[in-house]
Formats: sequence, structure tokens, C-alpha cells
Amino acid sequence: MNKRAMLRRAIARNEFSLAAGVHDALSARIAQRSGFQVLWASGLGISASYGVPDDSILTMTEFLNAARAMNDATELPVLADCDTGYGDIRNVARMVDQYERAGIAGVCIEDKVFPKRNSLGSGAQVQETVEAFCTKIETAKKTQRTSDFVVVARIETFISGGSKEDAIRRADAYAEAGADAVLIHSKARDGREILDFGRSWPNKDVPMVAVPTTYPDISAEELRSAGFSLAIYANQALRASITAMQQSLTHISKHCSTSQLESEIATLGEVFKLQV
Repeated sequence: MNKRAMLRRAIARNEFSLAAGVHDALSARIAQRSGFQVLWASGLGISASYGVPDDSILTMTEFLNAARAMNDATELPVLADCDTGYGDIRNVARMVDQYERAGIAGVCIEDKVFPKRNSLGSGAQVQETVEAFCTKIETAKKTQRTSDFVVVARIETFISGGSKEDAIRRADAYAEAGADAVLIHSKARDGREILDFGRSWPNKDVPMVAVPTTYPDISAEELRSAGFSLAIYANQALRASITAMQQSLTHISKHCSTSQLESEIATLGEVFKLQV
């Protein structure tokens, strides 16, 4: 089964899968060995690896190169976080062409204006009009050359303070425009609006995707019961690596020795295994 077929199977309405947010080939291999079914080429993670904010600062080429490295290093399908599509419909067309040529299984674009700001950070969150974003989706689907390439439409209504009714209206429109799945995003701490959306959206043919970052108490099983097909753990690996590096390097700086640290960090042998 090719990777695009694997992604379509992973997000099918009668299935449920987990995606790991990764930012390079090494984290992608760790995610594969940890049992995930899908890789999320995280815009936040890739931006953080360059030491810049996730605010449309990196170019499409930089994001694509990172996604390509993940794809080449693993056997899992890569669903790439492509922000707003890097601009207008012409940018979206080029994005789909380049990601598809690179072997990426699918892309996700969000319905905010370019340049976008990270959804969970500070700053205004301004959505595209429904009509403008539908044109982006239609452009993406017309551009793709293989029928199994996946285009996910990310709805930022809850991020921008909008209502469930608006989110459902957008989901209906995006599905009609050809989106293969819809991702509904939220920064609420209790996750109730996500579960409510999943139970309320009447379209039972188009898969739904959730990103349980700010609502960690909502389990994957609860998301599945609410109708979701894919849960993306988008930045946990990044955050865990930051904590581990800070603790290890602070220990070395303080103690000028690694003798008490060696049992807590990966051996060189483990590193070598991940390079094969």
C-alpha cells in the first residue's frame, strides 16, 4: 500500500488513528518506532527548529525540505502542515504541485489570512471568507495529479472566537469544495466545543481531525466516540525534547560531568540505530 493510500485509510470515517507531530527526520523515525500511524509535519515544530516564530516567517521551500526528509526517513505517510497555503491561490497551486512531487501523502491548509500567526499564541486571528477559502480548496484539488493525494481543510473558527454554527457552515462549504477531511481547531482547555462539533456536524462522509494540545484531558477514545478519525499530537515531542535538552545541558553546565546523567539519556548505540 502506498503512503497516500495509507493516509486515506488512516483518516477514514470507520477508522481511528494517531498522528505524531514531528519536525525532522530523527523525530519522524522515533514516532514511527513508537507506534504512530501518521506523521504530522508540524509548522510549529519546523519553525522552532529554525529558532523563529510560527508566524509565516519560513518559506514554503524550508517547510517542504523538512517534510521531504521526514518522508524519506520513514515508511509512514506524512500529512504536512502548510499554514494558509503560503499565500493566494497561485501559491496554493504551487504548494500542492511541489508537495505531491516530493511524495508527501497530504497537506493541510487553514482558513486564516496570510501571513498567519500561530493559533495558540498571541495576536489577532483573522479568518478568510468562506468563499475565498473554498477557492483555495478547489484550486488544490484541481492541481493535484494523483487521485489519492489528501487535502485537509483546517477550520479556525473557535480560535478566532466564532460560533459552532459558523464552524459547521464552514465545514459544509469546505466539504462541498472538495476537502478530503476537515480539521477543527480549538484552544479551549476543556475540549467541550471540539466534542460538541464532532457530535453535531451532520456530514458523516467527510473525516474529522482534532488536535488535542490545549485539552489533554480529552482522551483519544472520547474523540473517536465523537466521530473523529484522526488525533494529531502536534507538538508534544517538540516540547518533550526541549525539556530533556534543558535538563541535561543544565546538569552538565552545573556539574561539569555526565557521570550521573548517562543512565537517563540515550546511548550512542540507540542514536546509531535511528540513523540506519
